[in-house]
Amino acid sequence: MKKKWWHDKVAYQIYPKSFCDSNGDGIGDLQGIISKLDYLKDLGVDIVWLSPIYPSPLADEGYDIADYYGIDPRFGTMEDMEELIAEAKKRDMYILMDLVVNHCSDEHEWFLKACEDPDGKYGKYFYIVDAGQEDKLPTNWRSYFGGPAWDKLPGHEDKYYLHVFHKKQPDLNWENEEVREEVYKMVNWWLDKGLGGFRIDAIINIKKPEVFHDYPADRADGLCSIQCMLQEAKGIGRFLRELQERTFRLHDSFSVGEVFDADEDEITDFVGDDGYFSSMFDFGTALLGGDPAGWYRRKPVQAKEYIKAVYQSQKRLGDIGFYSNIIENHDEPRGVSHYLPEGECCVEGKKMLALLSFMVKGLPFIYEGQEIGMENKTFASIEEVDDCSTMHEYQVALEAGLTPKQAIEAVGKYCRDNARTPMQWDDSENAGFTTGRPWLAVNPNYKQINVKAQQADEDSVLAFYKKLAALRKSAEYKETIVYGDLILVPQEDENVMVFYRKSADKTLLVAANYQSVAADIKLTGQMNKEVLNNVRELHIDDGILYMQGYQAVVLEVE
Repeated sequence: MKKKWWHDKVAYQIYPKSFCDSNGDGIGDLQGIISKLDYLKDLGVDIVWLSPIYPSPLADEGYDIADYYGIDPRFGTMEDMEELIAEAKKRDMYILMDLVVNHCSDEHEWFLKACEDPDGKYGKYFYIVDAGQEDKLPTNWRSYFGGPAWDKLPGHEDKYYLHVFHKKQPDLNWENEEVREEVYKMVNWWLDKGLGGFRIDAIINIKKPEVFHDYPADRADGLCSIQCMLQEAKGIGRFLRELQERTFRLHDSFSVGEVFDADEDEITDFVGDDGYFSSMFDFGTALLGGDPAGWYRRKPVQAKEYIKAVYQSQKRLGDIGFYSNIIENHDEPRGVSHYLPEGECCVEGKKMLALLSFMVKGLPFIYEGQEIGMENKTFASIEEVDDCSTMHEYQVALEAGLTPKQAIEAVGKYCRDNARTPMQWDDSENAGFTTGRPWLAVNPNYKQINVKAQQADEDSVLAFYKKLAALRKSAEYKETIVYGDLILVPQEDENVMVFYRKSADKTLLVAANYQSVAADIKLTGQMNKEVLNNVRELHIDDGILYMQGYQAVVLEVE
């Protein structure tokens, strides 16, 4: 594996709308982010990814972009963005933006012109087809957000357009060379401004099958999962290679792909030494417990499932390249509420998840608030929800026979708003996020869980994240943690995870007891040093490591 400038870094995702509001309008903004750069630097962050800040009608909270070259006034100005890039550079930090090019907004100039003249130049920027007999949908594909993936083209009752996400997010036609040229021009324009790179959104969806047709329905609505279409779509590598060669490679920029469906034999193409992307997110754990029937049927994640998923991901990638490791992001519930059993969302468990995320091979990504252990919010009714995806899943649950109370309890656990509630900076009104009325209600637990309180506590979750970041960059252990082999040590207790990180001159043993009850681990070899421990005590006797519930340790061993 060729060593890259970003391999030893720590990354942090900001959801700008919820991070820090500098002007009291209840919405986070770029000046708010600038004011917190020193906080991020102290945490140990090197790379900062911003969820979309482009002009947008916010049908999908900014992932419906109306102008790729602008900054939404809600967040500030282009001068603010340039200041952010410059201030980050002073601190040896890199700013990433979200690259959302599977689709744009239906308010983008391209789509508006396509509606004016579907048979003209811009009509070919999208997937626009004639209506069939009896106004039948072109295909029975279900969009990610529910309902048909086809809608009537505004102003044209005889035509449909494709949107695999929200109906206000028309899919761009990547088969059209002019579309690709527009994308490459825009990417390079931003990289020339000094961006460190991009997080690439939903990129696997840009390739469609050569022939559009129906698939067997999988729900009572007569529609099929969009995954059916994706499984038949082949040849995405041609587009991704061209994107890499025309943009990222020219700038030696960092790129991380949101990739859910890469085939096993394509991994090298995606993230190898000359891959399409620098890295891609590991969603192995995020997919656990899912059910095609809907969120209301999801099952709680079991410790043994989590451990197995992490091992499978590590084995799958091997020495090919780097995953970007996540516990949560803007599209997921809070990781500590999702991966720890109900009633066991404790400080030790939060630290254990953090340690595993940092100590497996790959680039650790922290999502805003993760570093203080922010938790899910309880939703009393669907009226409290902003997320369009949750609204759809709530309706699915109602149609399945659940009562409104049962439906919100079931889908609320997975609501994307859980991760989008405002950042909890202190215990003042609105958690120090804003002096105004926050756009989304603050989690009521901000009085107990906030940055200010944890900065004064050396045993806090925040302090532990700082230790993990420092350990990753330490002269003594960086080579081992960043590049060392990962060697699994199977355990009879399926709720215990043990592995080595091994380099030429160092061996680290990582052990985690992923349960509330105590567990024993037989050690092989001599311990040289206790490197990190999420509880105060380390109990080793006669070659046995006695672990408390949710204890996790890193030991240097012979």
